[in-house]
Amino acid sequence: MLLRPSSIVLILANLVPLGGVLLLDWQVFDIMMLYWAENVVIGVLNVMRMAVTSGGSKWFSMLFFSVHYGLFCFAHVSAITALFGDTAGIATASQYFFGTQLTDAWKTPLWIGIVAIFASHLFSYFSNFIGAGEYRRTSARRLMHRPYGRIIALHLAVIIGAFLVEMLDSPVMMLIVLIAVKILVDLRLHATERDKLGGDAITT
Repeated sequence: MLLRPSSIVLILANLVPLGGVLLLDWQVFDIMMLYWAENVVIGVLNVMRMAVTSGGSKWFSMLFFSVHYGLFCFAHVSAITALFGDTAGIATASQYFFGTQLTDAWKTPLWIGIVAIFASHLFSYFSNFIGAGEYRRTSARRLMHRPYGRIIALHLAVIIGAFLVEMLDSPVMMLIVLIAVKILVDLRLHATERDKLGGDAITT
């Protein structure tokens, strides 16, 4: 079966962490922070999706989602840094991305992966949600809950795999397996989302 163009772009974006492991010596924490950053990207794109749906309550839904999802991401990154970082808490994530100076942020190699992931989700937004008319078959209210199922399913698999990698002292092959599992789960969730958004348009 032929893959959708957005699925191919998704695979290519998810191969960037593989290059990071093989060429830049990325470790478990690097991969986990990259996948957390993807959650932020998903949240931003979800607000963009909500903005183009119909319905008068979409602006309240966008505000409520932004606050709730922001708190969710804050708790998530705190948990990741506590479990996989050298020190616990949000400070580790801040130091990791931004170092001591904000101007040094874009020198962090992890931004390569973040840009690739953002480009992948942005491509899906324009090709599927806008281009294929998916925005006519959903609502802001429905989209408020959209990211959580995907994130929980994906990150349960990733976190379990990351613990196994940590137990085996971060061997390269195990990190490659972890990235491969993430790609497969991501592809499945992407296809499921496309199927759910197929069908008749709704107005609520």
